[in-house]
Amino acid sequence: MKPASLRPFLPRPALRRRFHPRRAYAIQSSGAPNLQVFDSNTKYLQKERAAANAESSRRVDYLRDEVASRLCERLLDINRHFPNVLDLGANACNIARILTTTPPPTPTDPSLHTRLTHLTSADWSPTLLRRDADLPFNSILPSHTRTVLPPNPETEPLPFSPHSFDAVLSSLSLHWINDLPALLSQVATILKPDSPFLAAIFGGDSLFELRTSLQLADLDRRGGVATHVSPLADVRDVGGLLQKAGFKLLTVDVDDIVVEYPDTLALMQDLQAMGESNAALVRETNAGLRGLGRDVLLANEGIYRELHGEGQERIPATWRVIYMIGWTAGEGQPEPLARGTGDVNIKDILEAGGKKAGK
Repeated sequence: MKPASLRPFLPRPALRRRFHPRRAYAIQSSGAPNLQVFDSNTKYLQKERAAANAESSRRVDYLRDEVASRLCERLLDINRHFPNVLDLGANACNIARILTTTPPPTPTDPSLHTRLTHLTSADWSPTLLRRDADLPFNSILPSHTRTVLPPNPETEPLPFSPHSFDAVLSSLSLHWINDLPALLSQVATILKPDSPFLAAIFGGDSLFELRTSLQLADLDRRGGVATHVSPLADVRDVGGLLQKAGFKLLTVDVDDIVVEYPDTLALMQDLQAMGESNAALVRETNAGLRGLGRDVLLANEGIYRELHGEGQERIPATWRVIYMIGWTAGEGQPEPLARGTGDVNIKDILEAGGKKAGK
């Protein structure tokens, strides 16, 4: 006699679960970055609030104007006319103002703003972007328009057509982007062939004085360490990011700008007025000037002066700026030779130099 089978008595859902197992896989939603470090909405609100007070916002433009001036100097080294230029992350159109106010290298040279035909200033903060729309420099440029970018740069692409710009500039804005590789790829797409991308961002060692003093003050007063200064990109990673996005003929250099402040409170107040306050996802939600607490602020002031003040009345704050230049591929660009095609061994050159030094 055959053994009884339980199959006729099992419900159909149970049979399906037994004989047709399903496996679920974790997938990343489309458009989301692999790693989120910053809160994009918080950064948007910080810049909007900072720009709402135009007088206070203009007072702290000293750093953005200085970096924009140094970036425009690099543009001046390119002996070319640019019909259509994009200022990506324009803040308060600092580059547009510098283009109209910077004198030419020699009296006989044309003004810098005549090197381009049309400038598009684009930013994610509409209030900051239009803060200086009524100032005279807007009428000096040959042609100038402002474009408000979608508020979430991680999920919404740039609203520009491919191959529509002859150059893209960006000054002190891209260091807040979570998915920087994806944004750089978009920049490479909207550039025409054989066109430059010039950018400046804050580097990882920026405000190292404030970072260390706040950590020690936290540890002394609260028994732990919290994130008060946002993490930033390292200069060693920038070249790889540009290369991954498809740029060629890369140039990356670093510049330290030291600004003196009367005290640490003045430094942090300027950070707020710039819209450059901490926006890391792991930050304390109440870690503003009030959230830090009086005891932490006082301890931070003393530690900062002891470690970095050098006995002076004013304290230094170091801003590390990373400048990057990359070109889209185009005809006539120099290319490296294929591996193995060289006919001179560098080892022989080095050994020969060592023998001469020994003689």
